[in-house]
Amino acid sequence: DIVRLNTITERFSKIGSAPALKKENMTLVMQNAIDYIRSRASSRVNFKLENGQAYDVEAPMNVPLFEWVLENLFKNAIDAMSGEGSITVRITDQNQFVYLDISDTGKGIAKSKYKTVFKPGYTSKSRGWGLGLSLSKRIVEEYHGGQIFVKSSELNKGTTFRIVLNKS
Repeated sequence: DIVRLNTITERFSKIGSAPALKKENMTLVMQNAIDYIRSRASSRVNFKLENGQAYDVEAPMNVPLFEWVLENLFKNAIDAMSGEGSITVRITDQNQFVYLDISDTGKGIAKSKYKTVFKPGYTSKSRGWGLGLSLSKRIVEEYHGGQIFVKSSELNKGTTFRIVLNKS
């Protein structure tokens, strides 16, 4: 619990200031985030991590802030699947960019809501403030110089969010 509180404190201290970015192994960052959320999720949620390369892919990032993005995406996916289904994370190296695709088998998002889900206050849940995805967008775009968007979604089949990070 103390380690977790230190992480949360560190995250909030970095919001509003330019965090230092350091090249990190994407597989390790993803696996750590998956391990954390898996320990708090239902055993009926399956996690899969795929690295399409035969080598470690690195990208500059601030790990505590980036893990916050992943936690938001994972928690939303678990909610969208009502605690039962699959979450797959794919890492793809495309020369100067790294693509991270986070897919779930949840209820999906209507195409008309693809951009709306990132606006502060938007939520499809009965609880929550609708800040997770807007905060995630800010962390990815403003602090990491990347992009985050809904890559694809199909109602009652699932959603894939894509994060694009510069490798340099």
